[in-house]
Amino acid sequence: MIVEMRVYHCAPGRLPALNERFSTITLGFFKKYGIEQIGFWTTVAGPSNQALTYLLKWESLAEREQKWNAFQADPEWIRQRNATEAEKIIVERVENQFLAPTAYSALR
Repeated sequence: MIVEMRVYHCAPGRLPALNERFSTITLGFFKKYGIEQIGFWTTVAGPSNQALTYLLKWESLAEREQKWNAFQADPEWIRQRNATEAEKIIVERVENQFLAPTAYSALR
């Protein structure tokens, strides 16, 4: 198992728009493409409270590449994403890391 940690750094004041897009649009596309989420978090204390962090579960990097690329290329996803940013960009920067669990991890 591989866990992908993604952090979306939002433009000022745009975190509510990102949360809305995930809850009403993005998660439907994740389901369509078999992208399994572990969870989503917002920052309570830290350098910025305008970030969304989430974890995705993959069996392999090959699975991730196939499913993520299909999702990103979906014309309806592109249309809906662009519509949510028609007036103002939502995400300024994305960070992602791929994590492998240790032998003593509760989640393996």
